[in-house]
Amino acid sequence: MVTFAPDEVGLADKTPCAGIRADLKMCLLASDCCKKEKKTPRDCLREGAVPEECAQLRQSFFECKRSLLDNRRRFRGPKGY
Repeated sequence: MVTFAPDEVGLADKTPCAGIRADLKMCLLASDCCKKEKKTPRDCLREGAVPEECAQLRQSFFECKRSLLDNRRRFRGPKGY
């Protein structure tokens, strides 16, 4: 959920992976599956009828959530740093 303040724009959700989740939601809502066929984003994901960009965001979201459970992350830090 995006909130608009007078001088800054940010997510109301401060949980880990919230940015990727918001991007995935917006991508799914903008896809033809949701717009033209009037399906829910969950139905579109289950059927696999999503554009390549949304599929990549879904994979990134999965990797982000998986890294939260990875015990090695405690010692090595988040990936990419």
